[in-house]
Amino acid sequence: MTHPQPTSEQLLRDYFHGKDENRPLYIARAFAPDARLRMILKTQAIAFPSEVEGEPGIADTLARKFGQTYENVYTFYLARPAAGARLDQFVCDWMVAMTDKASGQVRVGCGSYDWRFQADPHRVRELTITIDAMEMLPADAAGAVFDWITALPYPWTDRAAIAAGAPALPALRPVLDYLNRASL
Repeated sequence: MTHPQPTSEQLLRDYFHGKDENRPLYIARAFAPDARLRMILKTQAIAFPSEVEGEPGIADTLARKFGQTYENVYTFYLARPAAGARLDQFVCDWMVAMTDKASGQVRVGCGSYDWRFQADPHRVRELTITIDAMEMLPADAAGAVFDWITALPYPWTDRAAIAAGAPALPALRPVLDYLNRASL
């Protein structure tokens, strides 16, 4: 029995199942075996390798190792591929909130994704993640941050919803300023 090709939207959703929910098997579903991950860090507040080759390494970096350090991970896409589309490329902004397992500190960050897909089978060929801001808040900010985050539509939301519910925490200003800039 032949399974239908996934849509680009399904691949993006599988990526979040893998990364946010610490399920490496979803990374294997979304990425081509020889896929490439590039990371552009514009902050010192989080560390990732600048490049990872191959789906096994991507799963190890973005699911297994990430899941050892962080929990309560909610990442949001700020744009959505057209329903049913199998795209060559998709670029969008993102926002994330999570807690550090060891310290309980809250991290809220944002940046952009640049997805490149292959056609057959439709899988992620290359992903460039730019992290423009990653703010660290004390553990006691978790209640306010996650009341806000868990009220947002997941995993696709928009800038207006983010801004409307954001708690008045000065540490969030760099993220909110980035997300309120002119969209791509």
